[in-house]
Amino acid sequence: MDARRKRNCTEAVQSRQDGKPVSIESVPDASPVVEMRDLTMQWGARPVLDQVNLQMQPGERLAVVGPSGAGKSTVLRLLAGLQLPTGGELRLFGESQSYLRLDQDNPPDVRLVFQNPALLASLTVEQNVGFLLRERARMSEREIRERVDACLEAVGLFDVAHQYPGELSGGMQKRVSFARALIDDPQRSDQSMPLLLYDEPTAGLDPVACTRIEDLIVKTTTVAKGCSVVVSHVRSTIERSAERVVMVYDGHFQWQGSVDEFRTTDNPYVQQFRTGSLRGPMQPAH
Repeated sequence: MDARRKRNCTEAVQSRQDGKPVSIESVPDASPVVEMRDLTMQWGARPVLDQVNLQMQPGERLAVVGPSGAGKSTVLRLLAGLQLPTGGELRLFGESQSYLRLDQDNPPDVRLVFQNPALLASLTVEQNVGFLLRERARMSEREIRERVDACLEAVGLFDVAHQYPGELSGGMQKRVSFARALIDDPQRSDQSMPLLLYDEPTAGLDPVACTRIEDLIVKTTTVAKGCSVVVSHVRSTIERSAERVVMVYDGHFQWQGSVDEFRTTDNPYVQQFRTGSLRGPMQPAH
């Protein structure tokens, strides 16, 4: 493994304890990583997303929040290339997304960290993290192991490479999925920042494990030199892992702002979400 790659996966984690994002100013000629232009996603008569607009810049960390069924997971599926919008336009890394990910010859570098770690029980941790490299990359076994070891070390799991997922706690399994998200394909022709998607990353975890995962979201995004989208209901996860928040409800992005603004805004949707009040504009469908 080259020394530069190892530094990216280890030293960057240790040097970014402040959790600050990659500076947009440090990216030459930065253009939006994500652009939604009047994007619509409709099933049946009612649109899940109705002409929404959004831009994400390189290095940015975004949280998408809202009540259950508001369309948060739809946003992730669209960004992951698992669905296509029924109207408007979605652009990733400047390219309009007209085909599903599986139908693209050179899909954008989008990495999804599932709510369930989605690890293969019959493979060791090392084999899970290095799975795609062994399937796709023309690399020696030694090179693959070195890359995997560096990424496991970056998430604090350098001593579990030969264990199986069933031998790990739920929090440790999630950290393995983060290490897998750090693995990049050296055969890719483009050098764009990856887009990392996190689906309810702290669901079902105790407070201490939540804090560890929240820190890892920031660190993983920094180490990968990418940007991230987190879908979560957990307020600490929203406030610790993101720098900007989008509130989704009734097919629209009802509010967008910084995390500091999220804490203090008097927007009725955000206020109801923050307090968990039954009173407010967000009500169950009759």
